[in-house]
Amino acid sequence: MNQFTLFLTVCLVFACTFAFLRSTLWLWAMFYGLLLAGFSYYATSSALLLIVFWLCFLLIFIPLLVVPLRQKLISSRLFAIYRKLLPTMSDTEREALEAGNVWWDAELFSGKPDWQKLLSMPVPTLSQEEQAFLDGPVEELCKMLDDWHITHERYDLPPEVWEFIKQQRFFAMIIPKQYGGLEFSALAHSAVVMKLSTRSVTAAVTVMVPNSLGPGILLMQYGTDAQKEYYLPRLASGEEIPCFALTGPEAGSDAGGMQDYGIVSRGEFEGKQVLGIRATWNKRYITLGPIATLLGLAFKLYDPDHLLGDKENLGITLALIPTKHPGVNIGRRHFPVNIPFQNGPNNGKDVFIPMDWVIGGQDRIGQGWRMLVECLSDGRGISLPALSTGAGKFASRTTGAYARIRKQFNVSIGEFEGVQEFLARIGGLTYLMESARILTLGSLDQGEKPSVITAIIKFHMTENMRQVVNDAMDIHGGKGVMLGPRNYLARSYQSIPVGITVEGANILTRSMIIFGQGAIRCHPYVLTEMQAAANTDPKEGLKQFDKAIFGHIGFTISNVVRTFLLGLSNAYLCLAPHTVDTAKYYRQLTRMSAAFAMLADFAMLILGGALKRRERLSARLGDVLSHLYLISAVLKHHQDQGRPEDDKVLVEWNAQRSFYLIQEAIYDFLDNFPVQSLAFALRFLIFPFGRSYSKPDDVLESRIAKLLLSPGNARDRLTTGIYLPNESDEVVYMLEDALIKTIAAESLQTRLIKAIRSGQLKSLIIVEAVNEASTTGMITDQEAKTLRAAIDASREVIAVDDFAKEEFQPAIAPGHAN
Repeated sequence: MNQFTLFLTVCLVFACTFAFLRSTLWLWAMFYGLLLAGFSYYATSSALLLIVFWLCFLLIFIPLLVVPLRQKLISSRLFAIYRKLLPTMSDTEREALEAGNVWWDAELFSGKPDWQKLLSMPVPTLSQEEQAFLDGPVEELCKMLDDWHITHERYDLPPEVWEFIKQQRFFAMIIPKQYGGLEFSALAHSAVVMKLSTRSVTAAVTVMVPNSLGPGILLMQYGTDAQKEYYLPRLASGEEIPCFALTGPEAGSDAGGMQDYGIVSRGEFEGKQVLGIRATWNKRYITLGPIATLLGLAFKLYDPDHLLGDKENLGITLALIPTKHPGVNIGRRHFPVNIPFQNGPNNGKDVFIPMDWVIGGQDRIGQGWRMLVECLSDGRGISLPALSTGAGKFASRTTGAYARIRKQFNVSIGEFEGVQEFLARIGGLTYLMESARILTLGSLDQGEKPSVITAIIKFHMTENMRQVVNDAMDIHGGKGVMLGPRNYLARSYQSIPVGITVEGANILTRSMIIFGQGAIRCHPYVLTEMQAAANTDPKEGLKQFDKAIFGHIGFTISNVVRTFLLGLSNAYLCLAPHTVDTAKYYRQLTRMSAAFAMLADFAMLILGGALKRRERLSARLGDVLSHLYLISAVLKHHQDQGRPEDDKVLVEWNAQRSFYLIQEAIYDFLDNFPVQSLAFALRFLIFPFGRSYSKPDDVLESRIAKLLLSPGNARDRLTTGIYLPNESDEVVYMLEDALIKTIAAESLQTRLIKAIRSGQLKSLIIVEAVNEASTTGMITDQEAKTLRAAIDASREVIAVDDFAKEEFQPAIAPGHAN
């Protein structure tokens, strides 16, 4: 190897090293300056070649390191091009981007996540007061709930349940104690909703709505002192029942399309002429609306007479209106998928309200959309994940037991590999949901408002609930289909579309929000670049842009190098926390984080503003980001629980599944990328040896299934937090009892079946065979008793409801299209 080749090789090796480690530009310049000086001193190459090397060095590093020169020669030109290419953004898009903050999602977007930052985050725990509430009022409320009576006979919660909810301040979990509320943590709020959901989805939704997006949280964060002092104590005591009206016929996910409006005007209120608003609206799908006493209302406000200033279009504004106020039309009901929580339309025309009914007063006019988006984290990050995780835990507990009890061909159906595949998915996804729930709640209780992460878990938790409950229904078969008091799954199954639809429809959340917002909010440079382009001071904007764009260029180069080297080394070049059993997963996460960051930059570079219209490409990148977060949550949860040996299979299943899904999302993204030559190069950088990950295998899934089929610590950990009744006439109690009795009788039952097949016993029916075996002395009286108890218990569990013809008389229910 000659000197020239050696020099270039050393330059390349150290360039890759500096890029991998993200060294500063000054460090690059110092090193290459010293390297070139040494080469010049010792080399025997021609003087002309050395001059060329030094000229290249100076022409590269002087313009880059001398900031004023760099701004004049490079950044100013790039800045002009960038401002022309920057896509237009609606007010609602801008406000959504500016709402909340970033947290672990920014680390995942960095391509080099700091795992100690994640693992050092404190584990959220319930206070003694919160635990006492769960063990006391929540447990008592669960005992009071008869879901069949609620959903099939009353179509509402009973009066005594409504009264109990108000008295025990279930509607006041988020309200500060100074106003009479409980002031619970996000963890406690979630735990209450989750436990209730395993008893009655109707009750859980009823409790969760006032504690998520609604008048309570809006008043706490934005209300005037007078509004807080008046309304929060009334909300805490249950004297006021709140609802919030946002959705209308023309505006669902697109709040900017709402047709509801208010006109600033003067009018009479309580006998006086005051400045106010004449509001006209038509809303639907408003939970608690039919029984609400206090209506939160979102509308677009206009000031054509310039009573407030020069501006006419003032933007989306929020107000609080007592439902008894003249002109408010409220009270009719929708019937959401046979889950009869109170929900319905409301409307009003030219309803005059005083200006001080605007939430936050006149100063908050036009800030409504931002206020709403900043509060979305409660619905997306707390309530809906609690419902979903509760469904997963309940399905895991009941389906595992049922699969052990239910027999076909004289074998528990849980022994069939096809059933085990479904059981593994139920258990694995439940562990995933619990992990993501706890991690996200911890961030919220630390004061974070991670809007992208709450969108991630809203989408994936509700979709995982759909999968888990569908799998549970498939395993239960006819038991899950036949409605009645014995059916403990069907209402959860029917409720799936509620979570999928509310707080941002899942289709749009995946295709437009997760990566659409994440690419700007979580990226270390993009938002700064956009803010620089929007800066009204050109000089200040150029300075801001210069720093960001060159940081961005270095960031992209680093991720290209890191992606390729981590792919070549199977991620062994990066460090991982010192956890022997899971270190490989941390390394692979770092590898895929770098690949994701690289793909995001090339997608934005090539597609620019068109990327938000290429929704399926955006969705696939969102899937990658989502699974990076979800597997981070699984690893963190496993670590926080002390890395129980029994739970390792759940961690392995989730890691293998998530990496496989990340891989397939990347392949699908690149297969549909508009520049296929670049897609080929990117694919090679990420997967230089082809696909790296595979789905969980059958052996691993069989091990997970067995965790659900038998009582044990792993099963209890997985399903902790659900309601387990102690009354012997409760169907879930019967199920748990039958599981214990079935396991106790299994070896005896196997002996009987063998005896029947060999001809030792003439009876073919199991009950008669027990009697015959007992009579002939093949089994003892105690063994016969054990067998009969198991048979009786299993029959009771397998039984379904039937009804007299008279119970199916058609009901006449008036209604009208809305």
